[in-house]
Amino acid sequence: MATWLYRLGLGAHRRRRLVLAVWLAVLAAAVGTLMAVGGKLDNEFTIPGSESQQAQDTMAEDFPAAAGTSAQIVFTAPEGSKVSDPAAAQAVQRTLAAAQDAPQVAAVIPPDKAGTVTPDGRTALAQVNYDVTRSALDDGTLDALEETTKAAEEAGLEVSVGGQAYGNGVLTPSVLELLGVVVALIVLVITFGSLLAAGMPLITAFVGIGTGLVALLAVSSAVTVSSTALSLSLMLGLAVGIDYALFVLSRHRTQLAQGMDPRESAGRAVGTAGSAVVFAGTTVIIALVGLTVVRIPFLTVMGLSAAATVLIAVLVAVTLLPALFGFAGARLAPRPGSRAARRAAGGTDTTEGAEGVEAESSAEEPAGSSARKPAAEGSSTAEPPAVMGRRWARLVTRRPLLFLLATVAALVTVAVPAADLRLALPDNGTAAHDTPQRETYDTVGEAFGPGFNGPLLILAEADASGPEGQQQAGAVAARLKELPGVVKVGQPQYAPESGRAVIQVVPDGGPQDEATQDLVDAIRGDADAIERETGASVSVTGTTAIGIDVSDRLRASLLPFAAVVVGLCLILLLLVFRSLVVPVKATVGFLLSVGASFGAVVAVFQWGWLADALGVARTGPVVSFLPIVLMAVLFGLAMDYEVFLVSSMREEWVRTRKAKEAVVEGAGHASRVVTAAALIMFFVFASFVTTEDAIVKPIAFSLAFGVLVDAFVVRMTLVPAVLAMVGRGAWWLPRGLDRVLPDLDIEGARLHDGAPPEESETPHEMKVSQVTVD
Repeated sequence: MATWLYRLGLGAHRRRRLVLAVWLAVLAAAVGTLMAVGGKLDNEFTIPGSESQQAQDTMAEDFPAAAGTSAQIVFTAPEGSKVSDPAAAQAVQRTLAAAQDAPQVAAVIPPDKAGTVTPDGRTALAQVNYDVTRSALDDGTLDALEETTKAAEEAGLEVSVGGQAYGNGVLTPSVLELLGVVVALIVLVITFGSLLAAGMPLITAFVGIGTGLVALLAVSSAVTVSSTALSLSLMLGLAVGIDYALFVLSRHRTQLAQGMDPRESAGRAVGTAGSAVVFAGTTVIIALVGLTVVRIPFLTVMGLSAAATVLIAVLVAVTLLPALFGFAGARLAPRPGSRAARRAAGGTDTTEGAEGVEAESSAEEPAGSSARKPAAEGSSTAEPPAVMGRRWARLVTRRPLLFLLATVAALVTVAVPAADLRLALPDNGTAAHDTPQRETYDTVGEAFGPGFNGPLLILAEADASGPEGQQQAGAVAARLKELPGVVKVGQPQYAPESGRAVIQVVPDGGPQDEATQDLVDAIRGDADAIERETGASVSVTGTTAIGIDVSDRLRASLLPFAAVVVGLCLILLLLVFRSLVVPVKATVGFLLSVGASFGAVVAVFQWGWLADALGVARTGPVVSFLPIVLMAVLFGLAMDYEVFLVSSMREEWVRTRKAKEAVVEGAGHASRVVTAAALIMFFVFASFVTTEDAIVKPIAFSLAFGVLVDAFVVRMTLVPAVLAMVGRGAWWLPRGLDRVLPDLDIEGARLHDGAPPEESETPHEMKVSQVTVD
């Protein structure tokens, strides 16, 4: 793979104008397609094959208004007045008449008919039914409904409009979200010491996410795409787009500082660091595509869209980036005498604390060669950033058992809250406080009880039509009133031709409460008994029941998906590093990172620790698909750091055969780039924590926390400690297994052995290279 990527990098560098034109054409084509077909995001949660979804589809045949989405209008009279007062009652009637004539409204259920007036007469709740789903509502439909409340407001009533028709909107990046890009630029400037070099990863990242997001929006006209899928693709595409370019660009600048020709350097950077980028990107893509096994459409689209964005980031890093290298030429090389130049020139030297390297180097270089001079410049006084990584690794390897126990104990402690993890889909109670849906949700909950914010719908199918079927529906309603946890049972809506009826059941708890799930389970558990007693079969559906079924399926899929990810981690790292210890160590480290991230999410979003500081609108169950998305994304990102860090250690081991020194020197070489990459990822994800979106905020927080823990605690501390304890055994592989496993050549060893055929005329340009650089 390294040789093929080397040739790809050379070709992109040579035909840079063509490569740039192709990428600009792809971006323009995506924009043109979007403008031609348009795009519409759909935030509906469906779960094909579940009881709730099947009942919802059946109900739509006879009761389209009940099967569609709905809104709520809440009227509150001033203190000492009632909504039944003549003036207030007339204003309410005018408002409901106007609502009936509003666009796409199928039916309006007034408070007196629904029995939703508080005992003190101050608050009344009306329901507005649409015969389409929330995603099918036209632009301006809800605005038109809000306009109908003017008559009631002029009469002195306080009116709020909300309900299920209102949901999470599309995340529009604000200044705070874009702050992550600014911080990334600062990190890049510090890393490279050059604005030209710092700007290049941002340019390629913007091209990648621009192409990916525009294409995703264009596809949304034909495929259901949620706003969360768009947000996840934006976060992930921006983070990996910058990081992947950072790895390749770092290698290129190091080679330029060592005197390599810019064209040859571009090819070798793509062949070495690009190989690791392709491997790391592939792991992310595989993990995200693995979300399809859950068999929930919105999650499938989320995984595939994020995977497509990562794929584009990889393609940009190995094609567009070397083309930009060609335009920049030698200007990307660090300025002679600068700290960046001294770091780069010292990147091939590992003499500090590693006896035996000089003997090997003397065999490769003629006597009197000055090639070793950068080693002196790269000492502890000239290379503070690189030495910090080396010093930390040396500190860890001196007391590996102590650091191992301390690290594991700390991560396990942080993971303890994860034992209390509860999952649910967000509702309007998690919306921002100043939104109309949140105001309505709070008012309804206070005036009528939390169950009115998430009523259940019961589909009763009688075994006879006509009057007999209606009697059976009435018997079902009477039977449902007897169940514990039921606050109110509505009058059955009956379809005489089919013998079907829809019955609204108001639970005692809110949509996310465990009591509501217990009631759903109780109704389903009594379904056979109800059918024997009444002659009608019953099914539980509605938005609340569908959300419960989605959470149940995600909860049931979590352990199988974790097993797949862990198995994949073991296999991929076994192929890359040809070692038994490294894959096991990396897998355990990944599980510790995931556990710590789960614990932090529960502590903040469920227990409320630091909730005010982070702007959490309401604490409660965690977004049901967060754990599985976190595992998929963090797995790929963890493999990034594992590959770039451990490959540097392995190369030192191959060169020196000194296990402890290889760990120290490898960590010293890789620490600067890995640290910069992790900080960029962290700040990009953390910038999205500022959003008020109840889905994006916890996902962004979990990814930011997970990257921070995995990079600095697991990879930079736990990994050196384990490898130092194991010593030479870290790189052992049974001979039989060694012969069977394919050689992926992630480190570009074939490029080190000799120049590829088409470059054999310039052997003096061959350098001892490594995947990760300072």
